[in-house]
Amino acid sequence: KTMRKRLAQIFGFLVSTTGWIFVACTMAMDHWKVAEIGGKGGSNIISIAWYWSNLWKDCFIDSTAVVNCRDFAVLWGVEKYIQGVRGLVMIGLSLGFFGAILAFLGMECTFIGGNDKTKDKVLFIATVFHFVGGLSNCAGYCLYINQIATDTFNPTVTGLHILIFIPGTPIFLGLVGAFLIMGGAILYAVSILKDIFPKSSTYVYSAMSYVHPKSRNTTIHGKYSNGSRRSRESEGSKISTISKGSVSRTNIGVTSDRDAFV
Repeated sequence: KTMRKRLAQIFGFLVSTTGWIFVACTMAMDHWKVAEIGGKGGSNIISIAWYWSNLWKDCFIDSTAVVNCRDFAVLWGVEKYIQGVRGLVMIGLSLGFFGAILAFLGMECTFIGGNDKTKDKVLFIATVFHFVGGLSNCAGYCLYINQIATDTFNPTVTGLHILIFIPGTPIFLGLVGAFLIMGGAILYAVSILKDIFPKSSTYVYSAMSYVHPKSRNTTIHGKYSNGSRRSRESEGSKISTISKGSVSRTNIGVTSDRDAFV
């Protein structure tokens, strides 16, 4: 049991840490959304360009590999959904940082963090941090995907815009990382669930029969009366036996005296 618990915690730590690394990498990666512009301009001339964006800048690349970028303002000069995605991912990373430290302290295979009961409680807190952080990251990526879908399939501007965006590699990598984080949290929870919330022992007591006072007194008196009657009968039988014995002895004595006289 202890070995299974340790293996689950170690595997959960590796899985969740890998997820946090994936999420942290997406913050600095490019191509969160990508659009292709142009195509073949003739039989021999190819005119094409790419437009991509991440959480920090918009960039344009032409067919000659010249890159032109425009940095976003850090706080207030960007669209609201960008601010929301930044906030959700950063909240998730912050929770993951503290959750990883607590998980390291609360794992049974480490020698710091106190006794086993204290370590289980610390690991439970780390589990909550990991799960909430993973949900926060997943919500951030889903918000970004929703905005891409809204801009692409919005019927009011379908005939006006020429950019059709698709989600880039960081979105999928971040979603994989978020699910790995929540998977690690589940492994943590499975390893300590029985220790944190032990099953309470249930004792079944047999019901006692209730006797009414009158019937109880009757029963008690009946027992005593039956006992006294039996004792009187036994005493009477003893007396009759003794009297019969004395009579028989008297008869034997009279008979012997008569025979001696004769």
